[in-house]
Formats: sequence, structure tokens, C-alpha cells
Amino acid sequence: MSLSSPVSGFSFVCCCVVIVESSSISLTVCCSFYADFGPLNLAMLYRYCWKLNKKLKSFTMSRKSLVHYTSYDQKKRANAAVLIGAYAVMYLKRSPEDAYRTLIAGNSTGYMPFRDAAVGECSFNLTVLNCLQGINKRVENGDMNWIVPGKVLAFSSPHSRGYPLHTPEAYFSYFCQNDITTVVRLNRTLYDGRRFEDAGFEHHDLFFLDGTTPSDLIVRRFLHVCESTDGAVAVHCKAGLGRTGTLIGCYLMKHFRFTAAEAIAWIRVCRPGSIIGPQQNFLEEKQHSLWVQGDVHRSKQKLVQQRLSRQQQLQQQQQQLHHSDSVQGGKQEAVSSLLSSMDDLSINTVLCKSYSLDENNCKEVSLTQGDKLRALKGKRPPRSASSCSRLNLSKTSHRSILPPPKPSKVHLTPSSTKTLRRSSSTTTAPQIRRSAAMQPASSPFSSSPWSLRALSQPPSSSSLLSAC
Repeated sequence: MSLSSPVSGFSFVCCCVVIVESSSISLTVCCSFYADFGPLNLAMLYRYCWKLNKKLKSFTMSRKSLVHYTSYDQKKRANAAVLIGAYAVMYLKRSPEDAYRTLIAGNSTGYMPFRDAAVGECSFNLTVLNCLQGINKRVENGDMNWIVPGKVLAFSSPHSRGYPLHTPEAYFSYFCQNDITTVVRLNRTLYDGRRFEDAGFEHHDLFFLDGTTPSDLIVRRFLHVCESTDGAVAVHCKAGLGRTGTLIGCYLMKHFRFTAAEAIAWIRVCRPGSIIGPQQNFLEEKQHSLWVQGDVHRSKQKLVQQRLSRQQQLQQQQQQLHHSDSVQGGKQEAVSSLLSSMDDLSINTVLCKSYSLDENNCKEVSLTQGDKLRALKGKRPPRSASSCSRLNLSKTSHRSILPPPKPSKVHLTPSSTKTLRRSSSTTTAPQIRRSAAMQPASSPFSSSPWSLRALSQPPSSSSLLSAC
């Protein structure tokens, strides 16, 4: 059975499927904890794929076939199948199902499923196909076992005294270089958490017993910490395997829609020995609910992004409106200055049409054009009463009137005042109405917005302030 590659002159022959020992490519066996035997970690997977790809691109191998083989040991065959299948997925762009279909073609025995690192009987089987599917959703790994690049890192618990473990201070420089801002502890206290807090890191305690499964409250709190933290999160229990891998698996299923088997496979490829015993079945039970939570979380994020885009559009529209208002405001100031400089004002029969925006559709920004004008007026020196009255006359946008003639000064004697009072008392109300009706229509007072009483009284201080 062969796998073709885009590399020219290359055919890939799988004899029994896998660890490559020919052509000087050799890999060490898996170092197990108890009865576990794989899959091989990322360092071995990287070394295998890098050397194999280098051989295939070599000019001396252009007319040769590269044989990939292993022994009849069922554990080695399973590890070898993952290696060659992973190369087909990552370099040959095969789907996991297509690569696995090629591996099992003509193979009647199949491949032995992987098991966890616990002692005793295995309660959860992890297949070669699960591993290929987890690798297909590949995430870059680092030495301290990045599970999600730039977001979630798994490591073992620091210790207050150091040797044989590291103290909290040993992680500070690496965490700062990789933008890790939060540390989550799942085990009992082996160091003082304030040592991380004093260095500027957030520290959270979510303790539950070793080898057990977390409660729903702990799962929610862990997911909230990961989602609300801008930087990366470093998670540890005592060994950084069981409890750490379980909660990180919940994060993978919620935010990347991993299946439980894919999450277990990928975390074990990144950090061998992760997720032990009942924790495997726990992730399988939580898979559907975490998928639903992830869908709800993504829909909320989408709504928030849409709301932000609408706000940006409204801000752009308001900026355009303010720009047009400033242009119109400059024109109105020029017109008002021309009107105030004229001595004689006449009645304008043409009314200026006013435009107004729908206030329900327009929202004010924090600093409006009116606020700017008020601030500008506050900086100006106070004006005299005469200039204020002239400005008040010029602000009548619809009509203007001739100023009333100044009354001439007449010196009245006591006898003349008596005659004036007598004549005013003899004038009746019907005569006043008749005289008002006989007033010609062309009089400027017929169209004036002010009454005779308003003209006879001096302007109040409030009207002068509003005019200024």
C-alpha cells in the first residue's frame, strides 16, 4: 500500500506500518508511566516528520522508494501508524479519515487502542483515528507544553523550596516573554500564591482532589478565567497531567468544538500521560453541553462585534454631520455679522426654510457643536447693552422691523399735564379699538412680533443676557 505525495518522483510504501528505521531514521520508544504506551509526544512527532520530509526532498532520493516499517508488536504498530498518518495529514494535506483508510487497507488485525496512564483496567479506548483527528486540529506545542498556542499552557506545580521542582520565581521570565498573565492552581498549596501576585500575575485557586473530576462550578470558573483574561493562562495541578488536562480538555471542547476523544488525543500528544481514569469518561459526558455553551458564547461574541460595528458607523455619520454643521455655522456667522453692521433694516418677505434632523435617529456624542460654541462664548469679553440689543434685533431670522423713532424731549408744565390727563380720561375703549382698526396695513407694527406694551417697557436683564 502506498501514499502519494506532491514531491516529484516519490511513492510511499507502508509495510506493516511504521517506525522508520531505514535510511538512518530511527526513533526511540515511548516512555510509559504504567501500562500506557502512547501516542508518542510532539517532540518525537516533529523529529520524525522533519527527517522524513528532508529525505523526500533530497535529490538522491528522487528515484528511490522510502520504506516505512516496524515490528509485529501491537503497541509499536499503533505508534508507527500515528506517525505516518500524522505526516499524511500535516504534509500531504490528507483528511484524517483518508489517511486512516489507507493505513487499514489490507490489514485484518487493525491497531491496538491507546490507554491512560493509570494503574488497573482501562475504561476508555483511544484509537489511532482519534489521534489523527486531534492532530488535524493542530496547535503548536512548547517544551512546557503549550496546549493552545498563546492561550493555555500546562505545567507541573512549582514548589516553595525548589529542588527537585522549580520555585515560582523560576517561571517569571518565561511567563513575561510569552504574555502569560494568569496562573491557575488545582492542587493543594505547595507554595505561596502571593509570590506570583507580587510579580504582577493573577493567581486563582480551584482545588479538587487528585484523580477525581471537577464540579460544574469549578468548570465554569475555569472557563470564565480563560475567557476573561487578555493574556495566556498557565494551569497546573501537582503533576500537571490529570486535573490540568481535564479542565483544558473542557476548554478545547467549548471553544474549538473538539470531541472528547480528539481533546484527549491532542493533549496527550502535547503532554503524555494527561487525563487519567474517570476523567476520560467525564469529558465524554460533558462533550455535548460544552458544545452548546460554545455555540452560545460565539453567538454572543458575534452580536457584540455587530454592535461595535454599528457604533463605529454611527460615529462616522455623526462626525460627517458635525462637519456639515460647522460649515453651516460659519455661513450663519458671516450673515449675522453683515446684518449687525447695517444701519437700516427692511422687512424680508422671503422666509428661510429650516432643516431639522430626526432626533430619534440621531444620537449626540459626548461633546456637541453647541457645547463648543458655549465654551467659545464663555471666553469672549462682556458686551455693552446697546450692542446686545442690536444683536437681538439681528437674530430675528424670519422678519426684521424698523427701529421705533426716538421720543423727543418735551418739557411739560403743570397745566399741560392736567389737560393731558383730562384728554386721556375722555378717550373711550371703543375709540381705541377703532383707531387700531384704522391703522394702515403697511405699518411696520402690524407685522411686528412685539406688542405696543412690549415696546413701551424697557427690556429686562434676562432678555439682554439671552441676546448676548
